[in-house]
This record gives sequence, C-alpha cells and structure tokens, in this order.
Amino acid sequence: MAKYRIAWLPGDGIGVDVMDAARIVLDKLGLDAEYLHGDIGWEFWCKEGNALPERTIKLLKETDCALFGAITSKPKEEAEKELIPSLQGKGLVYSSPIVGLRQLFDLGTNLRPCKAYEGNPLNYRDGIDLVVFRENTEDLYSGVEFFPFPKEVFESIKAKNKKIARFEKYGLDKVAVSMRIISEQASESIVTDAFEYAKKYGYKSVTVVEKPNVIRETSGLFIRTARKVAQKYPGIALWETNIDAMCMWLIKNPHDYGVIVTSNMFGDIISDLCAQLVGGLGFASSGNIGKDYAVFEPTHGSAPKYAGQNKVNPMATLLTAKLMLDWLNEQDKAAALENAIAKVIKDGKVRTYDMGGKATTLDVARAVAANL
Repeated sequence: MAKYRIAWLPGDGIGVDVMDAARIVLDKLGLDAEYLHGDIGWEFWCKEGNALPERTIKLLKETDCALFGAITSKPKEEAEKELIPSLQGKGLVYSSPIVGLRQLFDLGTNLRPCKAYEGNPLNYRDGIDLVVFRENTEDLYSGVEFFPFPKEVFESIKAKNKKIARFEKYGLDKVAVSMRIISEQASESIVTDAFEYAKKYGYKSVTVVEKPNVIRETSGLFIRTARKVAQKYPGIALWETNIDAMCMWLIKNPHDYGVIVTSNMFGDIISDLCAQLVGGLGFASSGNIGKDYAVFEPTHGSAPKYAGQNKVNPMATLLTAKLMLDWLNEQDKAAALENAIAKVIKDGKVRTYDMGGKATTLDVARAVAANL
C-alpha cells in the first residue's frame, strides 16, 4: 500500500495540462503515493448542476491531501445558461468549488509564497521573497449575500444604524448586499500561522494589511487580534499598513517585506500583485491548509483558450507540488524539487511563451525532472 493517498483534481481548461506536468515530476521524484482522480469543475456544473459532486467530497475525505489544477468560473446568469436544458430553470446557483472546499474542510490558512528565482526575465527585481498569509474562509467570501435586499434584513439593520436608510430611495429590489464577516478566532489562527512561519524561517517582521480607518469594525477586529498575537513573539516586529498603501509600497520597496498577513479579499488581491513582482501567475503557488487536511493549487485560472494546447507555464503547479511535499513532511524531496525548478529557470534554455520561449508545458516538466 502506498504511503500517501492524494486526491488528483485536474479540473478543466489548462488545469489538465499543468497537472500532467506535475505528474511527470512527482513520478521522477519517486513519491510513494497513490493518485485518486476526482471529478470537479465546469463540466460537472453543466451536466449535473454541481461543480463539486458529493462523490468527490467523499473521495477527499478518504485521502491525505489534494492537488488541484484549475477550473472555470462564470457569473451567476452566464453559468445558468450553460446548464443542460433539463437543469435550467431549477433554481440551481453556481458556487465556486474551491471556495466550497475551503469552507467544508475548514482550510483556514491560504499560504502564497512569491519568490523571485534568479534568471527569470519576468522578475520585477531579483531577490524578492514574499509570503502572503490569507485567511481563507471568511470575509466577503463567506457567501452571505442578498439580491434583492430583503426588507426584514434591511429593517433590522436600520434599527441599529440609520445610515442605511438612504438606500430606500433606490428601492430595495435594486440593492445587492454582501456581508463582510470577520471572527476573532479565524483572525487569531491566520496571524498565528504567519508569525510561526516567520519564526521558523527567520523573517524579522510580519506585516498585517487591512483598512481599519474605514472598515472600522471588521478590519479593526483583525488588527486588534494581530496585536494580541504579536505579543507572543517578541523577537518579530509587527508592522501595520492599509491595503491601498501596501500596494504602493510593494511596488516601490518590495524587499522591505517578507511575511504579509491579511483577510480573505485583501489577500486575494495582494497575492496577485506579489505574484506579478516575481513573474506573474505562471509562478504563483498556494496551499489551502487546515488542521487535518490541505488542498494545494496554483493560483491562476483555467485559461480555456489555451486548454489542451500544452502551451502554458507549469511552474506555478510544480511549485505548488513543492508546497504539498513540505506539508507531507517530505522536506528532502521538496528541496530537491525547488532546486531543480530554480536551475531550469536560471539556465533559461527551456522557457514557455510567457518567458519569451517556445517550450511546451511538458517540455518544462521534463527539464525539471531531468535536474532532479
């Protein structure tokens, strides 16, 4: 019996291509694992009305972790139009499978390293080494939304805050509402993970990024919680900044920062900015990590126009596999994989189109495997 059971979730679009690349590298590493295919993605939304079937959830519960490729997501109205005719008009509403997995398995920590590897022509500057910790289950991604704005909800809020009364002039049938939910428990967990990471890898500071001067209650709670956690780590400085200013400072002085921690929406935005500093989403890996389970995924989308062309950069997925190996305590294999990735980037002989080359997705995977 294999040492690990890993749920294999290619998804759709380029997810299939980059996962094929990952398999080449994992097989060369000799990871003692059984890979179990799971159905997830747009195909299953269209023909079943559920992009995350119950059979896949059951599969995940029987595995150690999951490696995920990419899936297509579309707005509510567009998604409904692509259902097979027999499912249209049934009241089915598309929801993101990856967001669903994060909440279902309580994967509260989203870890997104952004490292500039030497020789990458897309680096903004060499030497950048950033890690974004993004709370993964709350904030505007909680899924508590209304359209139109229910009158009973409106009246309940108005009883406590008269400012909302001005929206009545539009008509509540013309107002949409999304709730930003932040809890002290989840905030404490993500900030603690950020400080523990900084302690383990020798970072001198943790920067908490929010907007408490405007979003006073939710961002305020996150900041206050971060200050409380920081007291347990006297050797690591806590820096505080607003999300808008942080975007500016990261462009101006990216080397000043190491570990960044923030809530869900801000983390989604700022991690893409950090990814662009080190070459773009083709190099952006991530792990969705809970206490007992984890789902690892590149942060790019499914890019349907490139699906099946064996064209896109697989480095994000290979770096994601490295994160998975770290989580499985296969540190030697993780280090070997990262070193092989770094060598291929530095040599510059095998590059996909985004890096100015003509290599295929699988060419890159084979080059990395050859350096293991």
